Amino acid sequence: MYCVAAYIPEPFFVSLLDYVGRFILRAGNWRVVGQVPKHTKFVAIAAPHTSNWDFPVFMALVGVLRLKVRFLGKHTLFRGPMGWLFYWLGGIPVDRDSSGAAGVVARAENAFARHPSLILGLAPEGTRAKVSKWKTGFYRIAVTAEVPIVLAYLDRDKREVGIGPTFWPTGNMDADLREIQAFYADKVGINPRNR
Repeated sequence: MYCVAAYIPEPFFVSLLDYVGRFILRAGNWRVVGQVPKHTKFVAIAAPHTSNWDFPVFMALVGVLRLKVRFLGKHTLFRGPMGWLFYWLGGIPVDRDSSGAAGVVARAENAFARHPSLILGLAPEGTRAKVSKWKTGFYRIAVTAEVPIVLAYLDRDKREVGIGPTFWPTGNMDADLREIQAFYADKVGINPRNR
């Protein structure tokens, strides 16, 4: 079982991520927009997810905003010589092809209940490849944990990366997903062909 909220970055790490984040955003000419909500617990979704470059750009945003974010990632990212980096950044490996993936929602709900503050970041597309529909785990986690969903985004054409509105799920998943996806409708990913 993965402990979702055991990770707390040290001040050195926070400062390092801030410095590296500013470098990445400056080098890519990205502008940070929006404000972090005052909520101590929420699910943050990051979209559109169309390129390998999305992760560094979103992590740069996390760094400059000095957020403590945990995120779920494909278990294969955590293997090999660079696997430690994803753990260090707050990653939690998930094997989406195993029966263990089904318990992620329950584990996340328990983590939100146990900890006074937790930001869980997820990419609703689940992959950088083109998809026909979003994965709904982020929504189910927010509903069961009774926390809001914060809409983080990037827009290649505007060179923006930032925090959009906070959305409180109503329990009507189809209607809520339509409203959330409407916010992202005009956002252009780094590789728009994968949208």
